[in-house]
Amino acid sequence: MQKAEVSQHAPVSAELLARLQESIRGVIRGKNEVIQLALVTLFARGHLLIEDVPGVGKTTLAHSLARSFNCNFQRLQFTSDMLPSDVIGVSVFSQQTQRFEFRPGPIFANIVLADEINRTTPKTQSALLEAMNEYQVTADNRTYPLPQPFMVIATQNPIEHHGTYPLPESQLDRFLMRLKMGYPAAASEKEILRNFSDSDPLAKVEQVMTAEEVAEIQQAVRRVNVDDQLVNYTLAIVEKTRQHEYLSLGVSPRGSMMLYRAAQALALIEGRNYCIPDDFKRLALPVLAHRSIVNSRFISTLKKGDQAESILREIVDSTPVPL
Repeated sequence: MQKAEVSQHAPVSAELLARLQESIRGVIRGKNEVIQLALVTLFARGHLLIEDVPGVGKTTLAHSLARSFNCNFQRLQFTSDMLPSDVIGVSVFSQQTQRFEFRPGPIFANIVLADEINRTTPKTQSALLEAMNEYQVTADNRTYPLPQPFMVIATQNPIEHHGTYPLPESQLDRFLMRLKMGYPAAASEKEILRNFSDSDPLAKVEQVMTAEEVAEIQQAVRRVNVDDQLVNYTLAIVEKTRQHEYLSLGVSPRGSMMLYRAAQALALIEGRNYCIPDDFKRLALPVLAHRSIVNSRFISTLKKGDQAESILREIVDSTPVPL
């Protein structure tokens, strides 16, 4: 597999990308992999689902990412009584014009934090589908474009927790990645405590890029070269998920497209204008696992959320890597 030459016309320097990651690392300690994958999601024009127990930094990561850019940011705290109009907006009758006027909701922002998304009903969850897929909102038979760049960062508590509604497959498929924060290492947690006692860590996050620069990077991602052998490698993994005896639902075509775009974004962040097999292998689990549904024939002591990852890891390890 031939490697293309590194482009000399990158819209952003490696130094700027390093500053961006370093700024977020100042708040999110010991989670370099999670930070980089969150940026991959942003630059691939995707949406991010962060799943873990409360208090491990899911919301802080979203705030840190938003503060790193000069952009509009909105936070939605999802609850069981939230309505779709609380997300997309509502039409209000104007006495002055004698007609109904649309008042945009919090979805009209560059970065939207959907906090604890699985604590609201499926009806309200579905209000995000059009926005996440088509970057627009339809209300009262009119379509309103969303600002660009646009990204939804959703957090959810594990499904085993009380008061949660499982996200439907159609909603999960809209998220480019699902990540887990995990507990910090002892040394990292000590740094967190020191920073917390000193001041608000989020106040130290530097605005490194503008929204326009993020949009330029998103366009540059599409120009990253992907060898045909890597396309075949992706399709081989996807096809195995559709035929696996323990999976009742394999990866959709949207899933394979998202893995393709995420690999391009990872290559760009790492200073390349070409993808390598490790890009796809590294991203396969966070991009594809939440799109696969395990059937009842699979017997495991793992938590439900980890079962698909276990099967997918086996699929990736058994698929020949192009040389």
